[in-house]
Amino acid sequence: MTVINKNAPVSASGEIEVAASPEIIWDIMADIDKWPDWNRDVGWAALSGQFEAGSKFRWKSGPGTIISTIRQVERPRIMAWTGKTLGIYAIHVWKLEPRNGSTAIRTEESWEGLITRIFSGNMQKTLEKAINSGLQYLKAEAERRTKL
Repeated sequence: MTVINKNAPVSASGEIEVAASPEIIWDIMADIDKWPDWNRDVGWAALSGQFEAGSKFRWKSGPGTIISTIRQVERPRIMAWTGKTLGIYAIHVWKLEPRNGSTAIRTEESWEGLITRIFSGNMQKTLEKAINSGLQYLKAEAERRTKL
């Protein structure tokens, strides 16, 4: 099971309730190439192969290109990946839990590396903002698709 590094210099988590099924949310998240269509924080994204453990994807968020590897896939409940960019090593875990016709999405991420220790305050704010905006964008897209 993939878990974030709770002792990393930078870590954040967030949770949101979404009026959509875990399957709809999963399909949105697993279609990595389409992330820029609904998440304004992602410049581009490209998955090599299938959405499965071991597959790699490259994407642009913020100043760097991130090279990520999918580490855990338990449809439609848990997905996790690791990533590297600009001297930062990240671990990101998503959990989807059905709740009376809606879904609770919980996500957490940790960042390690020299740059995260030097600039931990600013990087902490950056990660918290990214977690929160990503959840809001995902909620909006999942609820839009549910109404179709």
